[in-house]
Amino acid sequence: MAEPTDGPGLAEAERVELTVGAVAPGGHCVARVDGQVVFVRHALPGERVVAEVTEVHRGFVRADAVTVLEASPDRVEPPCPYARPGRCGGCDLQHVAPPAQREWKAAVVREQLVRLGGLTDAELDALGVRVEALPGGQLGWRSRVRYAVDAADRAGLLKHRSHEVVPIDRCLIAHPTIQRLPVLTPSGARWPDAEAVETVASTGGDVTVTAVADGTPTEVQGPAVVREVAAGREWTLPASAFWQVHPAAADTLVTAVLELLDPRPGESAWDLYGGAGLFAAALAARVGDTGRVTSVEAAAQGVAAARENLRDLPRVEVVPARVETALARRRITGPVDVVVLDPPRTGAGARVVRELAAAGPRAVAYVACDPAAFARDVRTFAELGWRLAALRGFDLFPMTQHVELVGLLLPPD
Repeated sequence: MAEPTDGPGLAEAERVELTVGAVAPGGHCVARVDGQVVFVRHALPGERVVAEVTEVHRGFVRADAVTVLEASPDRVEPPCPYARPGRCGGCDLQHVAPPAQREWKAAVVREQLVRLGGLTDAELDALGVRVEALPGGQLGWRSRVRYAVDAADRAGLLKHRSHEVVPIDRCLIAHPTIQRLPVLTPSGARWPDAEAVETVASTGGDVTVTAVADGTPTEVQGPAVVREVAAGREWTLPASAFWQVHPAAADTLVTAVLELLDPRPGESAWDLYGGAGLFAAALAARVGDTGRVTSVEAAAQGVAAARENLRDLPRVEVVPARVETALARRRITGPVDVVVLDPPRTGAGARVVRELAAAGPRAVAYVACDPAAFARDVRTFAELGWRLAALRGFDLFPMTQHVELVGLLLPPD
């Protein structure tokens, strides 16, 4: 084991003993060796570990904790044999007790809102930032799993920050129905000419397995269109279309959005980045026959699914456009009372935030899957006089570093 020195810094594959510091985005904790920043996976704050360097970058290195010398009381044995250094990179936090996983994610959210969002500790304390568990436990929740295929035609999962495929016998966070599918190597399955295998176990009871090559489906087993049940409705959409991967996620997010926005009869509502129309349907039920809802979605699959699923709601209009284009070119126009903003992982961005604020809604519910992007957009809202009035976090992705947020943004008084 190499000892820290005053030399040029740590080298790849070098091992070093260190004390682990605070959590950081990406499933890491931060440590320092002679002033050099080390982002450590498979560790917990306060632990003393032996870490092996996996990547060297200008200004920091990445490492895996390969031996734990002094363990945190929050450390548990990972239930999956592949959730180890150098193996599957899908789960970041299997070594962390479930309550501590949620505390970990809340700490990341706080840090991002301070560093990128410009909020103060007092403002965060007033928000009461915490991450709530969903029903169903830590395992068996993922209803959509994409397996990669290696050179021997075996399906598996990727190593962390790598294109290397780790063949596995099963994925424990996958839905039990997916775990039973004859997709992986122990079943004898091989996937010649495929680059990936996509599996779906919908809340409506449909099961689909799709082999993919060059981004195109080459073989489909099961229905190409699946049913989902959420918000008191049944939805149909292509198996390859976006839908939340946790079975309880759609209802959880709809409930949170409605509680924060409190849409009222007769109001006008926008559902931006509307997908298949989940939030649009929920908004329509609240604003009633005297209100109206406009859903904006750019993806062709999402537009088609929304039009099909919302055809019984004549007060809902589906606009096929990029959100920034729809706002800037007045494809959608005010007045608008309430807005659901559910952008992709990159966030809405300053241009969308400014256009949205200029439209003058009384409230915006922002659904976010990336704390950093959310925090940057919160800062832009704040520069326009808006404030983050409420925030809820949900553990939609147990065992991983990912977290879902629903924030309420209010305009200046």
